[in-house]
Amino acid sequence: MQAPLSIVIPTLGAAPALPATTEALLEGVARGLVRELVISDGGSGDETAAAARALGAVWVSGPAGRGGQLSRGAHAAQAPWLLFLHADTHLAPGWSDAVLDHLNQAPDKAGYFRLAFRSEARAARIVAGWANWRARVLGLPYGDQGLLIPRALYDATGGYPDQPLMEDVAMARALNGRLVELPAEARTSPARYETEGWLRRGRRNLATLCRYRLGADPRRLARRYYRD
Repeated sequence: MQAPLSIVIPTLGAAPALPATTEALLEGVARGLVRELVISDGGSGDETAAAARALGAVWVSGPAGRGGQLSRGAHAAQAPWLLFLHADTHLAPGWSDAVLDHLNQAPDKAGYFRLAFRSEARAARIVAGWANWRARVLGLPYGDQGLLIPRALYDATGGYPDQPLMEDVAMARALNGRLVELPAEARTSPARYETEGWLRRGRRNLATLCRYRLGADPRRLARRYYRD
């Protein structure tokens, strides 16, 4: 029997991040869980392609934009389950047990991981706590919490929209309650928060979410978000 899981990682200049991210996935390979790794690149100018080749990954390339990259990666994936993961997110030890349990116990639902930051700062715990509350209560996990989803459900929702921002929120809304928290952590990089300031970035993220929910064009939001 072939392994049930394709892991899809969108990349853009991610060569330094990929080794540690993929090392954390090896326990799933050892358990016979992972069939393939799909790297969906948005035009990296560094050594991301060489890193992907060294990992034996399926390589997909196209225009930059996380929604489109995730969609192209999903299209290339062959397994009946998909795990979408950011390039700077490390799954904590024991993640494969959580995934296997989900495959057996909730085969018609999607799952996401609890968020944590690779930081000892108090602000990191506060931001992660808010994100986990938002995911659990509002049903809105972000992409840095990962998304485990059966192919049939992914296709039924229409998949990730080709938009440069809030693609994860669009997917969560499309799943409409068919999302459950997995008992394992996705430990993501704190670099952007540390650079911009935990409070400032958190405030910007919340403001962007509110504008999107009120109907703002995600392309306009992206231009403003990345310009700021």
